[in-house]
Amino acid sequence: MAHLARTERDALCDTLVQAGPEAPTLSGRWLAADLAAHLIVREGRPDLAAGVALPPLSGRTDRAMERLVRETPFADLVERVRSGPPAWHPTRLTPVDEMVNLVEMFVHHEDVRRGGDDASPRRLAPAMTHALGARLRLMGPLLARGVTGVSIHLVTPTRRTRLGRGQDPVVEIHGQPGELLLFLFGRREVAEVELVGDPVSVQTLWDAPLGM
Repeated sequence: MAHLARTERDALCDTLVQAGPEAPTLSGRWLAADLAAHLIVREGRPDLAAGVALPPLSGRTDRAMERLVRETPFADLVERVRSGPPAWHPTRLTPVDEMVNLVEMFVHHEDVRRGGDDASPRRLAPAMTHALGARLRLMGPLLARGVTGVSIHLVTPTRRTRLGRGQDPVVEIHGQPGELLLFLFGRREVAEVELVGDPVSVQTLWDAPLGM
């Protein structure tokens, strides 16, 4: 079994090293060092990781990340990300890692890559494109749950996936699976996609809350 999440983790770490700790990212106000700290807390401190998604808990999570960035050299932060989760963590098992971390590593890798001047997509291996397509079909409904007033059709070169069953106007999002994932994670400005639909519905989708 190809360990794509592991490969993407290594590629992310290589890009972090090349970018440097002060490089901007697409993850809000986070710099590259903040993003590395986020990944460390996410995997190593499950008691704090919930703060990423739950605003009432975000204070402790933010303080833990800030302390990591302040007290840990950037090179060490990156190596901790590269070494992966603690031995007890379920994602040490390759199948679990593939399911849980492949998209996380891909999206954050693109956050660093496209956070600067170059927003061009990578040329991905067919196996990676296929795996991202499978995750897209699983995660699409969750990522688009905040969209109302339009029905989304995800259109890749090999497949069409409909999100929702309503009678709302259809907006098609055309692109490679990785680019569609980036769009649905809220990276609208850099995702290489084409939106097809009437102008009002396209704008409704563009303005809708997306992501986790």
